[in-house]
Amino acid sequence: MNPAVEEASFENSALLGASKDIAESEWVVMKFGGSSVSCAENWKTIASLLRQRLNSGLRPVVVHSALKGVSNSLEGLLKSAVADNPSDALDNIRVQHYQLAETLGLDGPIMLDDTLHELEQLVAGVRLVREVSVRVRVRIMALGELMATRLGAAYLESQSLPVQWSDARDLLTSLPHSARQTSAAYLSATCDFEPDQNLELVLSAHKKIILTQGFIARNKNGETVLLGRGGSDTSASYFAAKLQARRLEVWTDVPGMFSADPKVVPSARLLVALHYDEAQELASAGSSVLHPRCITPVRESRIPLFIRSTSNPEIAGTVISSITEEVEPQVKGICIRNGLTLISMDGVGMWHEVGFLAKAFKAFSDNGVSVDLVSTSETNVTVSIDTSDGMLSDDVEEALVDDLEKLCRVRVISNCSAVSLVGRKIRTIIPRLAPALEVFEEERIHLMSQAANDLNLSFVVDKQQGPRLVGKLHATIIRKSGSGSVFGRSWERLFASDEPSVRRPDAWWMKKREQLLQVAEGQLNAYVYDRDSVTDAARSLLGLRNVDRILYAVKANFNPDLLRTLAGEGVDFECVSPGEVEWLEREIPDFDIGRILFTPNFAPREEYQWALAKGLQVTLDNLYPLQAWPEIFKGKQLFIRVDPGQGRGHHEHVKTAGVHSKFGVPRFEVDELARLVAAAGAEVTGIHAHSGSGILDPNNWRSVAGELVLIAERFPNVKTIDLGGGLGVPEKPGDKEFDVARLDETLAEIRETYPQFKLWLEPGRFLVARAGVLLTRCTQTKGKGEMQYIGVGTGMNSLIRPALYGSYHEIVNLTRADEAPSETVTVVGPICETGDRLGSDRLLPPTSEGDIILIANAGAYGYVMSSQYNLRDVAEEIVL
Repeated sequence: MNPAVEEASFENSALLGASKDIAESEWVVMKFGGSSVSCAENWKTIASLLRQRLNSGLRPVVVHSALKGVSNSLEGLLKSAVADNPSDALDNIRVQHYQLAETLGLDGPIMLDDTLHELEQLVAGVRLVREVSVRVRVRIMALGELMATRLGAAYLESQSLPVQWSDARDLLTSLPHSARQTSAAYLSATCDFEPDQNLELVLSAHKKIILTQGFIARNKNGETVLLGRGGSDTSASYFAAKLQARRLEVWTDVPGMFSADPKVVPSARLLVALHYDEAQELASAGSSVLHPRCITPVRESRIPLFIRSTSNPEIAGTVISSITEEVEPQVKGICIRNGLTLISMDGVGMWHEVGFLAKAFKAFSDNGVSVDLVSTSETNVTVSIDTSDGMLSDDVEEALVDDLEKLCRVRVISNCSAVSLVGRKIRTIIPRLAPALEVFEEERIHLMSQAANDLNLSFVVDKQQGPRLVGKLHATIIRKSGSGSVFGRSWERLFASDEPSVRRPDAWWMKKREQLLQVAEGQLNAYVYDRDSVTDAARSLLGLRNVDRILYAVKANFNPDLLRTLAGEGVDFECVSPGEVEWLEREIPDFDIGRILFTPNFAPREEYQWALAKGLQVTLDNLYPLQAWPEIFKGKQLFIRVDPGQGRGHHEHVKTAGVHSKFGVPRFEVDELARLVAAAGAEVTGIHAHSGSGILDPNNWRSVAGELVLIAERFPNVKTIDLGGGLGVPEKPGDKEFDVARLDETLAEIRETYPQFKLWLEPGRFLVARAGVLLTRCTQTKGKGEMQYIGVGTGMNSLIRPALYGSYHEIVNLTRADEAPSETVTVVGPICETGDRLGSDRLLPPTSEGDIILIANAGAYGYVMSSQYNLRDVAEEIVL
């Protein structure tokens, strides 16, 4: 169907539930997010959309956000200013706006230098007093939207469009908060959204496109306030309701709401039409496309809400209204929401105590804390609080706990996530969901909540378990095709078109496709490594100007040829066992053991004695060896592995920091550590941490460095800060490359701040993961209802990461890599285990017995973790 015709059809259907005034309104509010307004190509699309709306007789009001990442940069700038740390954030913000202005044909300095000077002055004040007041924070954060909209309005004017730039603070006034909610009144304000004829008259008088800001408003005292993170959606919704607009359009970087986050589940399906209450639940449960606060204003006036993609305007997207054709009970979305804190309240007396809940919830209200999920029993009430926006400060949490402890015993459980199943009449299908819910069997469920409106079933689990659970639940619950008018095409199918099935045609394994097919002719299953890829990865890190030493974690892959390649490039090694040390000595000629950092974990005394006698640099990650065997460390120089307190990574099992990790000396034991080191007559020369694996944010190492330096200051002879590894590797479609240059910039800041220390890194996966693939053959195909299976010659015995971690590995039919994908399949191995799945819901071309199947990113923790389970042979290793 023609996109314009499809859009008109959806709107006509949605307007059936609207009032006559709404259906006949000329106003249309169009909100554009940070991604949408950050490049010239998108601005061309925006200009075209506005012309279309004007030609249709509509009167557009444009609400748009700060440029992509600017709000986060402003937050980071404030943190750096308070800590009096150097930061390039201000320069980066300036450059980002200047560069966009240049691509739009505008003079950035002339337009923005006054505002940038104001920002510079405000930040200088914060740096001077080393604290930031809530009012100053608000003034600084508001500048992102103000600068971006100046550029937007000027560009549209240059395209001969009639535009009136308006300050949102002159159009929206916030509602008062209670005296105890001072911060919330400024950082998460709310506004009235009753129909406003005066506002309509003011905007009508301009007879132009109105362009204004999201996120900001003004209070009754004339002070700037913020509407909270995601506030631009809410601003647009307020304007739509106040103007009684014909519709609200939210333009973002994705073409609608999906049955799961496509970054986590590429087979997630577009949700074509939703009722307001379903969209509210999805947004509240963690769908990041819309902020949940934005739905109530349009729902109250029954204004249809359209979600569209600026980069793909031809896709009709999602329509949210009071009219949907779908009535069948079913799960429509599986969401994950991070940043939850649980407050567990215990007391035997609460069972018969009249008014206990009223008193408890009054404590939450008095402290300005909003309760999310609730679970009750005779002796316990547990609630969740959404702390992802940082609104629950330490002092507020402490005051809340103090108030609650007057009523009962209180326990705070931090770093939780809610996995939610969202759909209409969900109670009626719980029996049908029972097999799918087996994925929670081995998880610690802190709280389970079934919504009173029958739209949501939520499970609160430890953070970072969520992505794996969402993937498994989606694969077993959401249908692959059909299932009514609510579901559209999957993310993969929307963007696959008629292109070949390979998403990364520039990958080494596509460039060497013919060579790999020849290798596969003589092998049923084989790990194949590309030496050139290992060399390239090593050189990218050895070329960092601000790192003194790169150590490869041998446990990731101990293939002798690859170890020799890395050693030849100048990479050193981190070993965790005597076996790894002896392996290096055996496989690398004339190997110098001075290139090894030895980091055992819960090892016996004999290993430490062996390593020290051998002259290895030894790392301790526990107090026990110093407590129990101090004599063996006398006169020795030691590294200490500390726990930085918060693990990061793509799965709980690869997070190597935090209270639930077995690694590292926690910060609260540092005093005891110093005493034990002195008593043993040892010397600490290095402080080491490793916070996890699969980390894509280079800023992680800045925070790790800050923690390590604080500890290093307790030991005067420390010369080295070992920042660990965990550099992320792109896995799913759309994943970005790890920004090595940005990492070097971060390390430069660390080096400049702490020039007395040498900086080391310990990458493992980053050096070898992409260099390895697992080749196997299709052995059978099978259809089982709507499930389509492709069986292959090896499974979790060769590659256990998908079963153990829920890891995603790209899977390609190498035989048919130049054919378009058309089938959604699950790829399974021959092992007698239900969990023997290498990939669920993968889009592949039609596959036949004998086709060569390639599993990518298998160079790390593949062969080294394999087994002969079921007495099946492990894939062999081949190096190209």
